[in-house]
Amino acid sequence: MNALVVTAIAGAVATIVGLTGLSVGVVTATNGSAPVFGNSAGSSCVQPPLAGSIVNVSLRSMGGPMMGNNSRMGADNGMTGKSTGNRTMPRGTMSLSIDRSRVGSGVVSFLATNEGSIRHELVILPLTDSQVAGSRPTSSENKVDETASLGEASATCNAGEGSGIAPGSAGWVTLNLAPGRYEIVCNLPGHYAAGMHQELIVS
Repeated sequence: MNALVVTAIAGAVATIVGLTGLSVGVVTATNGSAPVFGNSAGSSCVQPPLAGSIVNVSLRSMGGPMMGNNSRMGADNGMTGKSTGNRTMPRGTMSLSIDRSRVGSGVVSFLATNEGSIRHELVILPLTDSQVAGSRPTSSENKVDETASLGEASATCNAGEGSGIAPGSAGWVTLNLAPGRYEIVCNLPGHYAAGMHQELIVS
């Protein structure tokens, strides 16, 4: 009887310690230090001090048949492409949010945190006077035209371009922005059409 009680208590303690470690490793910032981003696998990265005004960007993917570890998705991490044909994900299955809609002109840093279950990225595109965020046409690859891109954060635990920000991690980019309207998007295949875009006004 005593051995059974001891075993049960040991199991409960192990579970609590495991859950505590997981929650601390997801996204933490302690004692004013730089934020630490990690995932359940235990990897983490520390974002360096960022210059200028900082815009925090949250990248999310909701649950559903297009998300997660679905073997039918192939190697594209749940995104449309060769393994899924040219289907687009329903609008609202993903989201991109920013912690401010306006920022002063000059040096602006974007910190993109991937809170979803698949890779995401961040691309900054200018908007014309009459253009509305979310209205860009998509190509046959389910992406928008990036020709006018001012920069992107698509590297895991690093600045600038890469192969996408891994779930639970972050990427960042620092730009010098003139006054105007900008669209912040995720341009991995199907993600823009699924709802990953926001307008930022620079004054």
